[in-house]
Amino acid sequence: MNEGASAEQSTQRCPCGSGDVFGACCGPILAGRPAPTAERLMRSRYTAFAIGDTAYLRRSWHPSTRPASIELDPDVRWLRLDILAKSAGGPFDAEGVVEFEAIHRDASGRGVLHERSRFLREDGNWFYVDGEVS
Repeated sequence: MNEGASAEQSTQRCPCGSGDVFGACCGPILAGRPAPTAERLMRSRYTAFAIGDTAYLRRSWHPSTRPASIELDPDVRWLRLDILAKSAGGPFDAEGVVEFEAIHRDASGRGVLHERSRFLREDGNWFYVDGEVS
């Protein structure tokens, strides 16, 4: 899997849907800059799924729930992220929840992943803990 983004990707629109370019949005977070909020971590994780950055997905997953490995389905193409709601998760919070829908396409057609994700901030870094998929 891809372990990061190319220079060309850094000038393209960010996959997370913020409207900004990758190099000014999720790129620095995937490269190691801490996400300032739970929502920004959620957006960066979506971007990591979209570009295949499994190393970042593992780093941004809380150690208490982190899987031993992450295998992405190469046939899934992530199309859009919609943030539906968020609770706490700001720069001074220790916890946060982000509800989102991630639209994708695979061999069977279009699909939607709807999840309420929980995040924790420790030592200035946000981590994905787990999510409730519906």
